[in-house]
Amino acid sequence: MRKLRTNELNRLNPDEYQETGKMPLVVVLDNVRSCNNIGSFFRTSDALLIDSIYLCGITATPPNKEIHKTALDAEKTVSWKYFEHTEDAVADLKSRGFTVYAIEQIDKSIMLPEFQPEAGEKIALVFGNEVKGVQQKIVDLCDGAIEIPQFGTKHSFNVSVSAGIVLWDLFKKMKWGIS
Repeated sequence: MRKLRTNELNRLNPDEYQETGKMPLVVVLDNVRSCNNIGSFFRTSDALLIDSIYLCGITATPPNKEIHKTALDAEKTVSWKYFEHTEDAVADLKSRGFTVYAIEQIDKSIMLPEFQPEAGEKIALVFGNEVKGVQQKIVDLCDGAIEIPQFGTKHSFNVSVSAGIVLWDLFKKMKWGIS
């Protein structure tokens, strides 16, 4: 066994990436404060061909050297939009036919292993602030909530870790039909 060199990975260049079909999945960041977390969202979204990211409220926007540290240029390839108010982002997505889910621990949430997107469904996922999570007024606007099962003493994952878990799971289900 040997590690592959970067030139052996057959990665897309930025122009090829723009031409590649994206997943019908939009990420919404509801007041995410850490630029490192925001950069991680860009990098994960690039890797999984996420359609776009909606940056809302206090969430910083590119160009930003702190976002760049973890995004590693993914902030230049993944489409993004800024909304001052998260409720405007949710309204925009719903008007475009997206089903909107909060990634949050709430009553009546769907556990991630049980969540099965419908064929052709356009999905938006709202990830919340590192301390307060998704605002209740935004949860109220969502069509549902998806929860990551957890079994230890802590009650949450870091928001960018949550993104990696949820986006990979949905990518498998939407792209390959793997549950």
